Amino acid sequence: MSTATVNDQDVRVAPVTAQDLSAVLASGQRPERPSALSASLTFGWRAVLKIKHVPEQLFDVTAFPVMMVLMYTYLFGGALAGSTSEYLQFLLPGILVMSVVMITMYTGVAVNTDIEKGVFDRIRSLPIWRPAAMVGYLLGDMLRYTVASAVILAVGLVLGYRPDGGVVGVLGGVALLLVFSFAFSWIWTMLGLMLRTEKSVMGVSMMVIFPLTFLSNIFVDPETMPDWLQAFVNNSPITHLASAVRELMAGEWPAAEVAWSLGWAGAFAVVFAPLTMRLYNRM
Repeated sequence: MSTATVNDQDVRVAPVTAQDLSAVLASGQRPERPSALSASLTFGWRAVLKIKHVPEQLFDVTAFPVMMVLMYTYLFGGALAGSTSEYLQFLLPGILVMSVVMITMYTGVAVNTDIEKGVFDRIRSLPIWRPAAMVGYLLGDMLRYTVASAVILAVGLVLGYRPDGGVVGVLGGVALLLVFSFAFSWIWTMLGLMLRTEKSVMGVSMMVIFPLTFLSNIFVDPETMPDWLQAFVNNSPITHLASAVRELMAGEWPAAEVAWSLGWAGAFAVVFAPLTMRLYNRM
């Protein structure tokens, strides 16, 4: 029996040209580049899926608001308004504003977490509209704000809250709150890009949110405060927002307060959205 051996010198490899590689790698038609809306909605859906796989993230929009409503109503209602039922009518729209505004900071936490895990590097390499990732975070968090609003209103109705504005007034107040929160969240996306850890983002966010929410008309009428404090409280964006939501749910049309709230929302978006994208592009 004979054997045949083939030396390495006898093996000839056909040369590969650029045209051959192009034919293999791009054998099909290149897909169209996604639109800005499509890309933003995709990233928004990604944020929703993260909530689906880690439902514990909804704890802050369910248990925390319920605790706040019960605690403030029954601990301070009698002392501040004479009865818990009367205080609930004043308090619940304010607690709604406070709870949703406070959870806006988790947008920055989510951005910072993706940066630490290296996900952001992959996102930035995609051929998509540049702000799509940032807008997607905010759109995904709109679900959190909506859930928080629904939970607080449901608890309030059980406790005896009765909005004179009916369904239209409630929906108008919630819609205004969602618009404001969307714009307000741009501040935390900027911090999420600037700061190194998610704990830093939460710490700085709380230092900003707590004074804004407590130094407002959420819990008490500013007329009971010192004059020097009233000057700050009456011009706070949270005060204008709480007043607008409270009056809309009461069946009134507070044109001035709605205009102030939308004006603050526009200012936040105009200032912080470009700053966020500048930081994002320089990463």
